[in-house]
Amino acid sequence: MNKPDSRTDLPSDISAKALLGFASPGGMEAVQLEEIQARSIRDRSTMHMATNIFCTMLVVAISFGSAPIWAIATWVGALLGYNILWFTTLRNKGLAEGRRATRSDFLEMGRNAGISGVIWGSALPFLGSFGAMPQWLGIWSVTLAMMVYASMVIPSLPIAATAFISIATFGGFVGWTLHGEYYLALANAALGTLMIFGVLRSAKAQVLFELANNVLQEKSETVSLLLREFEDSGADWLWQTDTGRCVTHTSPRFAYALEADPKAIEGQPLLKLIAGDSWETGQYPEALHELAERLKRREPFSNLIVPVTINGVRRWWELSASPRQSESGAFLGFRGVGSDVTEQRESAEKISHLARFDTLTGLPNRLQLTEALGQALADADQWRRRCGFMMIDLDRFKAVNDTLGHPVGDRLLAQVAKRLKMIMSANELCGRLGGDEFAVVLKDASDAGYVATVAKNIIDTLSKPYEVDQNTLFIGASVGSAVGPMDGRTVELLMRSADLALYRSKEDGGSTHHSYQHKLHANAEEKRVLEFELRNALNADQFHLEYQPVVEANGDHGITGFEALLRWNNPKFGLVSPAKFIPVAEDARLIVPIGNWVLRQACADAMKWPDTVKVAVNVSVDQLTSQGFVESVVQALHDTGLPAWRLELEVTESIFVRDGGLAVQVLDRLRKLGLKLSLDDFGTGYSSLGYLSNIRFDTIKVDRSFVTGAAKGKAECIAIIRAVVAMADALDIATTAEGVENETELAMIQQFGCDKIQGYYFGRPMAFLDACALFRTARAARSVA
Repeated sequence: MNKPDSRTDLPSDISAKALLGFASPGGMEAVQLEEIQARSIRDRSTMHMATNIFCTMLVVAISFGSAPIWAIATWVGALLGYNILWFTTLRNKGLAEGRRATRSDFLEMGRNAGISGVIWGSALPFLGSFGAMPQWLGIWSVTLAMMVYASMVIPSLPIAATAFISIATFGGFVGWTLHGEYYLALANAALGTLMIFGVLRSAKAQVLFELANNVLQEKSETVSLLLREFEDSGADWLWQTDTGRCVTHTSPRFAYALEADPKAIEGQPLLKLIAGDSWETGQYPEALHELAERLKRREPFSNLIVPVTINGVRRWWELSASPRQSESGAFLGFRGVGSDVTEQRESAEKISHLARFDTLTGLPNRLQLTEALGQALADADQWRRRCGFMMIDLDRFKAVNDTLGHPVGDRLLAQVAKRLKMIMSANELCGRLGGDEFAVVLKDASDAGYVATVAKNIIDTLSKPYEVDQNTLFIGASVGSAVGPMDGRTVELLMRSADLALYRSKEDGGSTHHSYQHKLHANAEEKRVLEFELRNALNADQFHLEYQPVVEANGDHGITGFEALLRWNNPKFGLVSPAKFIPVAEDARLIVPIGNWVLRQACADAMKWPDTVKVAVNVSVDQLTSQGFVESVVQALHDTGLPAWRLELEVTESIFVRDGGLAVQVLDRLRKLGLKLSLDDFGTGYSSLGYLSNIRFDTIKVDRSFVTGAAKGKAECIAIIRAVVAMADALDIATTAEGVENETELAMIQQFGCDKIQGYYFGRPMAFLDACALFRTARAARSVA
């Protein structure tokens, strides 16, 4: 059997010089590299021209009115004239129509890109000199866009991209320096440098990928030819030995299987031909020992699987044979058939591997982990020691899947698995339970501080940044542990205990480790009972709403609306705090029907208030992103007759972290219906101006923690409130301060410029009838006056 052609080996690397066109990779890779880069020229020549024209129009629009016409015309003429000349040259040379490009063509492309970079780099120092900071920033932004275009669209032609980016970066550096903006000059240089490194890295990855695809295609064609040959001639062969167990009458198929010439095989001992190096040492595998014994005892055998070493390569054969006898009954040797079953053997081993290992990460799966934990518990009981089990859940992993997609999430999980394997010792076995959950079996956990040390090492290791597809990702890890046999004498109990400890770690915000405590079972049981009671609460009419007034910050502090607050009065537990039953409702997937009830009830109650008074309803991320939520809002408004502008939906920033894309779509649909939107607890979590640019909010609510802190003179709280109010004013968004409880806090909030106030100073959460009484009292006071 012929050895594979060396050129079909997968390429492992390619030098930067070869990518840039300053050197040749040699062999067939040189031709393939030229084809890949020529294809990049052909596929993107029209896009390149269109992008230049579009960005030129942007620069003209930015510079118009600040720079003189002659300056704009000079710059535009130079850029478009040069690009038209470049495009024409490309057509004349035939590169755009498929002519094979040479190294000189690529070097010329680099020179052309460099000249284009000079023109683009001159935009800021030349045209910007006639304008001010808005024009400078606009021209620089367009130039950066061209640089980003070069780095992303033509990565397989890095000489052009790097030439353009480096020269354009130098022009931007000079421009900002001339304008006296030295920090922006340094930022410009840093961005350009990062882009160049990114271009080279992307170019290498793309070129190697395409080269590998070419190699794999060649190998696939070769394998197809071999398979057709085997199908035509049959996959089995005949073999025969004499009385001395030496091969006789060698068939061509048997010789082919041994990768040897039939004449060279004739007369050789069968075991010598298939044993390889072990023939000299006599240390045969067990299956070969069995074959030798059968041949020695002259016994027939069938479907005997034996390992075969051919030219140093391990194969697996299936052999069947019977002894041959003469007419007089004398032994003449063996005659049999054989077939290569290496593929079937490997498939069986692969199936066995899949049954015990996770396909994505290569780590032991749940089956193997439970077996290892069972063995660890048995050893702990036998040797009077302790074992341990740790469950690991990745923090913020769902956000990676939702924003970057599941392929990126899968590659991230593979990196997590690699890190876990690196820090495991012989005493630990790590595996994947499923999703983003991993586990570790600690065979010996007798040392009291050992489990905590391992947990800290896991959290620290998994919390370091990851690089996945040129994305820098930050996640964390929460760990829960249990020690056997005291936390559980069976595998199921010990895993349950570790799971409860993990849940406690997640409740504390993640990136922490908690060991199992007996009270966790009591908490879990309480949660189970709460969930059971909660499932009957709606039908049993156990829910009711209370309303807290929202008033104007200035003037007579008139009521502008109420926030609807859910209350649960259970016959067994009494009045249950929302902080306790809301998380249970979310975990049990009951928050959607409960939230829909709150929405309908609040709309119905609001119809009994004055026409100017609004009602605010809190909406959870599960409810907002549930199927049919918008339709349920429309139905509630239709059934109650409440105008859409009187209903305000309050959401927190967490929705943008968990299901940002879908949440924005739903909120946009709701706003188009005329509803008001409020962003609650702004500044306490994942605050980002991106939320305010993605969706138009009507109100931002300042959390009570900032109000309380500002009243105590905390500078950071005062600064945050002022910043939020200033930002909201600039965006024409109202602000509501929560938690105002006394006159000092009221005066402070009025001084900061908040539009509305909510807090105990103006009213605690009250029953619906009490809320209605506020309007009767107000009317009576006005009539007396």
